[in-house]
Amino acid sequence: MAAKPSGAEAIKSASAGLRGTIAEELAQADAPGGLSEAAYTLLKFHGTYEQFDRDTATARKQSGQDKDWQFMVRVRAPAGRLTAAQWLALDALADEDSDGTMRLTTRQGLQFHTVRRGKLTHCIASIEAALLTTMAACGDVARNITTSPAPRRDALHARLEREAFALSAALLPRTRAHHEIFLQGERVGEAEEEPLYGPAYLPRKFKTSLAHPADNTPDILSNDLGFIAQTDEAGEVTGWIVTIGGGMGMTHNKPATYPRLADPITVIGPDEVEAMARAVVRLFRDHGDRSDRRHARLKYVVAERGVEWVRERLSEDLGRPLPPAPPLPRLEVPELLGWHEQGDGRLWFGVPIPSGRIADRPGMRLRTALREAVSRFGLDPIATPQQDLILSNVRPEDRAALEALLRGHGVVFAEELSPLARWSLSCTALPTCGQALAEGERVHAPIVAQVQASLARHGLLGERISLRLTGCPNGCARPYAGEIGVVGRSPGIYALFVGGDFEGTRLSFPLVDKLRTEAVGATLDPLLARFASEREPGEAFGDFCHRQGPDALRALLTPAVAA
Repeated sequence: MAAKPSGAEAIKSASAGLRGTIAEELAQADAPGGLSEAAYTLLKFHGTYEQFDRDTATARKQSGQDKDWQFMVRVRAPAGRLTAAQWLALDALADEDSDGTMRLTTRQGLQFHTVRRGKLTHCIASIEAALLTTMAACGDVARNITTSPAPRRDALHARLEREAFALSAALLPRTRAHHEIFLQGERVGEAEEEPLYGPAYLPRKFKTSLAHPADNTPDILSNDLGFIAQTDEAGEVTGWIVTIGGGMGMTHNKPATYPRLADPITVIGPDEVEAMARAVVRLFRDHGDRSDRRHARLKYVVAERGVEWVRERLSEDLGRPLPPAPPLPRLEVPELLGWHEQGDGRLWFGVPIPSGRIADRPGMRLRTALREAVSRFGLDPIATPQQDLILSNVRPEDRAALEALLRGHGVVFAEELSPLARWSLSCTALPTCGQALAEGERVHAPIVAQVQASLARHGLLGERISLRLTGCPNGCARPYAGEIGVVGRSPGIYALFVGGDFEGTRLSFPLVDKLRTEAVGATLDPLLARFASEREPGEAFGDFCHRQGPDALRALLTPAVAA
């Protein structure tokens, strides 16, 4: 007997193509309380989550006030590419509809926070007017397509960018609901047929990335679906290795949930990306778990059915036998910040953005600096999977002036950061994310400072180490695919993971189950001390931890921590 579908499945199926009662509920801008569960669920597909300020929730409840309801709005930006005009339009919305900040995501998108119900329609319509969209930036559909952010003007990078945009368009839902609700379009008949997704869309989110071996900045193996380019000597794409079944989310104390890296499944020709993507979406649509949302990701289908089963189903769908995948090539993660030549006579400059937060703060007017730089020099920004920003198309004669402008506003350059700070990620977490169990962005700098102090003590401050911090185990900052993962368990308490590799091809393992925020650096200190004294030549910290194994590393911890 088939398991009963979850409540979310019923909401999607009865939504009339993601319409539901969204328009009616948003029209009640001053209504008390939050949206209905159905409207909350369906709005995700339109690129927004209803949230509330968790910092003030208890005090407001005690005083008889309603929660401080607000929305997060996420922009879908394939390959992270934005034009100068689009950036300036989004920057204006930060003041008009949001809290004066913007936030770059680990999927090359951009988010606004604290958007009020009465501002939501204007915010989303303004994003659409800039020739961008929030549609399918969230929800049980194919999310933003990521790839290398490097604006190199060669055949390979042009192909990656072109495929990302083509896939983004091909995998968008066909419903007119988004246009009707947010752009005041007229409704035409009943719900349209969704030829790819079907009436209930997918069981859960679906993430896709494209990469090439020399640039795995998108962490391609953490995606549900990945395409790794194969090239000839001229850099032309000759085929793609298809990887399926990655995903970072898990639930504490639920062994049936776990992070997973994708498996190489097959290899396809250079012009078969869209056909393969559609086939994988259909496989997930038809075989994903629709009864338990914690078990509804494609990674569990691959883990439980096996690579051969997946390849057979895809072969049946595409009508031809698919060969086994070749061994994965060595993946690398290059430095894209600072100055680089694009290959067309122009330059790009990569700006580090701590936690992806673009804001004006005392001592560093980052948002103002970026706005003036984009406006004055006509630069096209590119969001990276590391939450940083690339300013592309810089004329060589503008280099000095651009540097002076940024420094004049206090912007910190990559060479002024330790490699640990440079390669650290964090999610938003409290006070806005409803899933957060602990802090994320707001403790990012203190935790990095702790670990930096330990690195300096052992002569390792120049060591390139990836650290990822999340306020819950859902893994938005990919903590399990880094060398150090810090994952929220409860207020002020984190689980510590180590042993992944910098290149994103090996998961980390749990080292300490519960650790206070202020103890992260001290806990890592004996591991770093042993790493400094016993590492093999050229060995990275994650590789050292993997070689030592969890038991040997736990033996280095103090009894209180190890317990």
